[in-house]
Formats: sequence, C-alpha cells, structure tokens
Amino acid sequence: MNTENDSIFFPAYGPATGRGDVITLNFIGDALLVAADDQLPEHSMLELLGSPQHSLAIGTAEQSGYEMQMWSARTEFPAGLIKADYRKLMSVWPQLLWEVASRAKQLAVWLHENQYCGVCGNRLETAEQTPARQCGECGFIAYPRISPVCIVLISRGDEILLARSPHFPAGLYSALAGHVEAGESVEACAHREVREEAGIEIRNLSWFGSQSWPFPHSLMLGFFAEYAGGELVLQAEEIEDAQWFRRDNLPPLPHPSTIAYHMIRTWQGG
Repeated sequence: MNTENDSIFFPAYGPATGRGDVITLNFIGDALLVAADDQLPEHSMLELLGSPQHSLAIGTAEQSGYEMQMWSARTEFPAGLIKADYRKLMSVWPQLLWEVASRAKQLAVWLHENQYCGVCGNRLETAEQTPARQCGECGFIAYPRISPVCIVLISRGDEILLARSPHFPAGLYSALAGHVEAGESVEACAHREVREEAGIEIRNLSWFGSQSWPFPHSLMLGFFAEYAGGELVLQAEEIEDAQWFRRDNLPPLPHPSTIAYHMIRTWQGG
C-alpha cells in the first residue's frame, strides 16, 4: 500500500489516446493477457487480435499514463499470449503496476458483465467521460460494481485470532473477513461476521485502511478489534480452523501485498 504521492496510482477515465508512451493492459473478455514470462506483451503480439471493442484511459502514476484495451471473450489469441493468473502477478509485478491492473481488471469485469440492459435487454453503450454503460431504450445505467468486505484482526492481550478457509494454501492463516450485506453498516458487518464465523464478540473497533481486491470487484475494509467475550465456535462451511497466536509464534501469513499481511505485521510491531 503506497504512501508516497509520486507512487500513488490516480484513477481516471476517458477515451484512450493510443500514444506510444502510455502503458496498456490488454484483455480478452475479463481476462488479462500477458506474455509467457508474465510480463506485458509487446504491441506486435497484439496486432493479430484486430481492433478492440473498448479502448480506455484508466489513470496516471509517476508521470506515466495507463490505458486498457478489451476484445470480445470469444476472440482467439495467438501463441505466446496467455491469460494472467492474478494471484501469481502479486508476487511478480511491482506494487504500482498491480494497483493499475486491479483497476483495469475491475473495469474489464464491468464491461464484460454489462453488455446488455438488465431491465429491457437492449445493448448498452459506454459513456466517454464517466464509467457508465447506458441503455438508449429505457435509460438504465450500469456502473462498475464494488463489493465492500470487512476484514477484522482481533487481539486478546498478546494474542491475535487467525483463521483458515478450506480454500487457503496449506498452513496459511489470516484475519476474519466477510462481505457487507445490503443495508448494513461496515461496523455492523464486522461484528456480525466475527460472530457468525468464530462465535465470539468484539469491541473497540478501530480503522486500519483499505485495499482494492480484484477477485473480482471487492474493496477490503480493514479494522482492528479487541476480544470481548465468548468461546470459539467455528462456521464449518467457511472456517476450517481458528486459533489464538502470540507475536512470537505466528503461522504462515498471506502474501505481503495483502492488507491482511500489513495488519498482522502492524500489530506484531506494536
């Protein structure tokens, strides 16, 4: 998570310039294309794809402009290009480029999933100056979707509660997290998710920070909290194991680029 202004990615939106000095991310449907070495492909490798359906300017950082191009999901792409594994890119790409790719991925998902109006079925058109897909027949507008997720690191004296999902890599533990429900505040979500997943109560919520998470369109909202009572009762379909861990005996943690990792290390250093 960047803190220096010259390393911050500033989102923007508008028609692509097509200039040679901009950095362009390229998508087939909502899948990012990379070369076999997980780097952005050379322009010559993309020429066989023909003209893209969408070409958008998506932001700036460090005096560089960033754009995205998108072709239909049915487009066949030539040898030498592969669909990117986003989780792998977290370990390969610089943090700044990962943040750019996060925005591009979420815009690609939005464009891919909103080709037709959900009200009348008419084809949607993309606005040029604001991220909106609008129906010329009934006026419905589809904006990029953002799904807020509360992630809560709970402390109990010199211990924190970490849990593992059945989907995690072997041995890895992280903080509890869950999506905010419609009509629910993020604070209420934090209390509810902890109660549902671990069976305990928390108090003294304090804000940590946030992180865009393109799987496929989440926004992670990080909180610290203190244990307030109750015994651990795990939600079997969501949590495989949960334990209290001391500062000097932490299990394998999430990737260093994740908000969960930064929350745990911040607590550990405190």
